Amino acid sequence: MDFFQSVERSFDKAAQFTKWENGILEQIKACNAVYRMKFPVRIGDTIEVIEAYRVQHSHHKLPCKGGIRFSEAVNQDEVMALAALMTYKCAIVNVPFGGAKGGIKINPRNYTPFQLENITRRYTAELVKKNFIGPGVDVPAPDYGTGEREMSWILDTYMSLRPGEVDGYGCVTGKPLSQGGVRGRKEATGLGVFYGLQELCNIKEDMKKVGLEPGILGKKVIVQGMGNVGYHAAKYFHEAGAIVVGLIEWDGAIYNEKGLDPDKVLKHRNDTGSITNYPGATNLKKNTDGLEMECDILIPAALEQVIHKGNAANIKARIIGEAANGPITPEADEILNKKGVIVVPDMFLNAGGVTVSYFEWLKNLSHVRYGRLGKRFDENMNIHILGVIEDLTGKKVSERERKFIAHGADEVDLVYSGLEETMHAALHEVREIMVGNSDIHDMRTAAYVCAIDKVGAAYEQLGIFP
Repeated sequence: MDFFQSVERSFDKAAQFTKWENGILEQIKACNAVYRMKFPVRIGDTIEVIEAYRVQHSHHKLPCKGGIRFSEAVNQDEVMALAALMTYKCAIVNVPFGGAKGGIKINPRNYTPFQLENITRRYTAELVKKNFIGPGVDVPAPDYGTGEREMSWILDTYMSLRPGEVDGYGCVTGKPLSQGGVRGRKEATGLGVFYGLQELCNIKEDMKKVGLEPGILGKKVIVQGMGNVGYHAAKYFHEAGAIVVGLIEWDGAIYNEKGLDPDKVLKHRNDTGSITNYPGATNLKKNTDGLEMECDILIPAALEQVIHKGNAANIKARIIGEAANGPITPEADEILNKKGVIVVPDMFLNAGGVTVSYFEWLKNLSHVRYGRLGKRFDENMNIHILGVIEDLTGKKVSERERKFIAHGADEVDLVYSGLEETMHAALHEVREIMVGNSDIHDMRTAAYVCAIDKVGAAYEQLGIFP
């Protein structure tokens, strides 16, 4: 089954639990605009024709929002599916964007930075030509194979083609700080995964169903993927007292029931080129074997469809947190649901990236750094209040406590706070739909119902359906 078909299948499963008529449901489901392009770029002594895409899935809210990935696996079906997931993801976490996605069909490892810059800039120019990029139209972001560097190239190209646009820095997010980026963006998706699963683990009723004690402390965790998302998810679980027993990469997997330190594993990979042969850990014969090892929480944070009908029955985790997009096929979903596994769907669990991208976009439109206006005032006020309390009580707090109490919120504090609030609220919103309807037995269906209702309401308010 194609990726987009699997997204539509999940959509159709949830649509029956909504109030919307078929015409509205078809509009919500459809991709509004698909831009497939081919353009020439000189690579060394030859000219190479590059295939690329930008899909705007929904215009119920503008701008559209979604990452750009560089991968040989990029195709129209994949980009359409990811754009659709972005629409639903933004709706669930109450970020006012329509869904979009972009992709360039290349393996970035095969190109020099100079060649990648030429490809990225030409792609951006093609988007500008067709009005597929802009702070009020369509706002790209990093994805698989891209990062701050590529976003700065996109920004510079856009600004050179649209000189004097006062809000131009909002045309792309995930930028370096010096180019209007926001603190906390790099770790946002992995941190959002942690916040969402942490809140789930604090719900006593849900933990009782899967035979686990509430809380993160002592939970055995396996993470697939040591890229930006997987590494940060593993790091935050480790720091919160969970035991990261397994880590999986494309070239191997390691397991240690006593626990692994993600930072030390990352250093080992940087030194040796692989996570395998890490001191004290067992190498697994196949990297996919790591998905089937004993654990409480499994976090697939790599590519889509890694859990399928061929291995779903062997999964031993009680909770699966989808940090990647579409890591579980619909057939595997059914098998896992029958086993009583709690699957926390990608549609909101990996929404940390787009949430903080939203904060960056707002920062670019407001032209002021978060915390700049209020930080010093809050610190002075806190110090004054603390001084009054000390005078009244005749007692002094320690210097460490004084610094903690006096601290005013900086940009990263506000970003983390907003992200945590967003992930907690989304989890409870989705969970309430599932608990409130006895016919909905899994969180993914509840998440789709949540998204469909919000997008449908937006279309209705626009008056598109008289």
